[in-house]
Amino acid sequence: MTQPTDIRGEHLHTARSLTASGVPVLPLRAGKVPFGNCRHCADNACGGRPNMKTPGPCTCPNPCHGWAAATTDPGVINSMNWARAWREAAAVAYHPGGAGLTVVDLDNPAAIAWARASLPATRIVPTTRGEHWLYQGAMQSANAVRPGVDVKSTMAYARWLGPGTGIMTVLPDVVRALVVKEPTAVRPTAITVPALVGGGECPHRMPAYLDRGIAMAEQHITAASSAVHATVYRTFLAVLSKHGRCGCLTDAHIARLFTAAHAKGESARHCSDAWTNALTTLGLSHV
Repeated sequence: MTQPTDIRGEHLHTARSLTASGVPVLPLRAGKVPFGNCRHCADNACGGRPNMKTPGPCTCPNPCHGWAAATTDPGVINSMNWARAWREAAAVAYHPGGAGLTVVDLDNPAAIAWARASLPATRIVPTTRGEHWLYQGAMQSANAVRPGVDVKSTMAYARWLGPGTGIMTVLPDVVRALVVKEPTAVRPTAITVPALVGGGECPHRMPAYLDRGIAMAEQHITAASSAVHATVYRTFLAVLSKHGRCGCLTDAHIARLFTAAHAKGESARHCSDAWTNALTTLGLSHV
C-alpha cells in the first residue's frame, strides 16, 4: 500500500540525514523486506553484488540486491530510479557493516535479560519487540546465535529506528564469539595413496615440516574474506599434492583442516565434497 506523502517525505529525509553521516541506506517495503531485483537483475542474471567493497559486475541504478544496494551517494537515493521505491517505502534500513557498526538484535525480554547480564553496556535502540544494541566495529553477521538473538553487521541490513540512547562502546570479543561455530566432529573421507617407490622413510614425517605445512594451510583458510568454498578446495588440493602420495597425513592433520573450514562457515558436506574433489583431481581417489 502506498504511504502518505508526509511519511514518504520523512523516510527520504531520514535517508538523506543518514547518508550525510556516512551510513549506507536503502528503502524497505511493507514487511520490513528490501525491494526485489528489477527484471534485468532477476535471479541474479546480472552477476549480483557479493559485497560492498567489491560490488561485482552489476551497476544497476535501481535499489536491487537487498543489503548490497545500500548507499551513501545522495545522487543515487535522490535519483528517479529510486523515486518509486521511496513512494512505496514502509521504512528505511541501513547496512551496519558499511557504517562500521554491529547490531545485536534482541527479539524478546529473555534475550534482553541475557544481554544485560552478559554484554558490555552500549547504545540501545528500542524495537517493536525488543532492543537493538549498537557497537562500534564491524564483524560477520549471523542469525539465531542464541535464542532470540541475531547479529547484524556485514552483508546484512537493519531497520533504522532512531539514534538510540547511551554511549556506543567498541565491539567486544564476547559479541564476536557469538558467531564462532563450535567445531563439528567430522570423519574426513578416507584416502588411499600409492606406496613410496622403493620403500624408505617419508621425508615429510619430520614433525616441524609437516606441522608447518598444515599450520600454513589453516591460516590460508582462516584469512579468506571471500570465495571461501574455492579457497577451501584450493587449500585441500595444495595439501594433498604435497603430502597425499606419501601417506604422511593422519586423521588429526585432516581434522585440523576441516575445523578451520568449519570456522569459516563451511558445512561438513562442503568439506567432504571439497576433499573428495581434490583427491579425484590428483588421482588419489579410491581405486
